[in-house]
Amino acid sequence: MSRPGPTVAPGTGLRRQSLRDDAGQVIRAQIVAGEIRPGALYAIGQLAEQLQVSITPVREALLDLAKEGLIEMVRNRGFRIRVMTEADLDQIIQIRLMLEVPAVREIAARGLVDDFAPLRDLAARTEEAAMTGDWVGFLGTDRELHLTLLGHLGNPRLVDIVAQLRDQGRLYGLDHVAGTQDFIESTREHDALLDAVESGRADEAAELMSTHLKHARGIWAGTAEARSEL
Repeated sequence: MSRPGPTVAPGTGLRRQSLRDDAGQVIRAQIVAGEIRPGALYAIGQLAEQLQVSITPVREALLDLAKEGLIEMVRNRGFRIRVMTEADLDQIIQIRLMLEVPAVREIAARGLVDDFAPLRDLAARTEEAAMTGDWVGFLGTDRELHLTLLGHLGNPRLVDIVAQLRDQGRLYGLDHVAGTQDFIESTREHDALLDAVESGRADEAAELMSTHLKHARGIWAGTAEARSEL
């Protein structure tokens, strides 16, 4: 019985020095973009062939993603995506609110960001990618923007935890939100957030981060707002 294989768009070959990291980035983007779907079993060899690399870096990347809770390895058969429930997503966003909101408030209050140019550039690139439908680019810059901002607090463990939560929370895929007006507007919220942080308006920055996370949760679930119990 043949196994389904994810679609690899032209131009998504692996170019960076670390094939393992590159493979992980592309696979993660394919998962979130809905090209690799829950419930289907995927063969490692077939994926490696489509990425035009050997099996070893692909297997290593998949093991990394399994540790992050994104996929499940099936012995001698391949891998499948974890199925996330609404309850899982609610728990993830609740933890993110507990972590990211006070973190952003402290970053703004203490003026921990010296140079906002890299963050502004990431915000612009994220919006551009969302507008043009470049989902691999969007996922990379959006993730980098949030984690870079949090990184100014000087707590790498916090950054690692939030990175894992972000990836797990997006297993529903982009296929039902991509290109929607709500999705674009949520992406544009980054600018207001950075304005508040740069001006030292700590409470406003915290409120904007809370709103942004709740919007993202609601949009990702296909609703206009996050669920009321949050």
